[in-house]
Amino acid sequence: MPTYDISKQFEWDGPAGERMVQVCRMFGLTLDRLNRRAPIHSCRVEFDAGDIVFITGPSGSGKSVLLGELERQVPESESINLARIGLPSDKTVIDCFDTDVITSLKMLSRVGLSSVFSMVNKPCHLSEGQQYRFRMAQALATGKRFVFADEFASGLDVLTAMTLAFNLHKFAKRTGTTFILASSRRDCLMDLCPDVIVTKDFTGPAQVTYKTAR
Repeated sequence: MPTYDISKQFEWDGPAGERMVQVCRMFGLTLDRLNRRAPIHSCRVEFDAGDIVFITGPSGSGKSVLLGELERQVPESESINLARIGLPSDKTVIDCFDTDVITSLKMLSRVGLSSVFSMVNKPCHLSEGQQYRFRMAQALATGKRFVFADEFASGLDVLTAMTLAFNLHKFAKRTGTTFILASSRRDCLMDLCPDVIVTKDFTGPAQVTYKTAR
């Protein structure tokens, strides 16, 4: 089972303006101390084909950093990130898929876009939540081994998020697709049933919890 080691630190590099210097003095900070106290985003995680890795924690804690560093460690040709999937304005949703109509309908149904009004609309005209699910459907349709998604289901209502999570779990186990997802919401964890949970806070390394012993 592959092991992925992450260690990322961002040193302070902002301009030392007068107001910034005043604030540092108020709190007894120096530039050297700012750099020494810069948070380190680190963890060691193991996952295999068909696993779901769920990165969670409060906003600003570094979830996106961990997701991005994990993405850099897998072959680019074998991965896809939802954030880089476009929203065409020159064709309808159903026309964005290269598979036959029935297969395309199944893929859209899997992410909760089974309404005919959604399928015949242009992706750029869908609601934010529908656009997220369209991107997920596009990612699944590529057949890539790794799917990365930041802010997983953040714009979806609870029922839709739970349904999407449940369907992704089934898809992962059936196809061997590995999902690396990051989100602050935890109300869909039972349906997602992740194999690995990476919990990030503002200080210290991330905590990694496995569903089964490794």
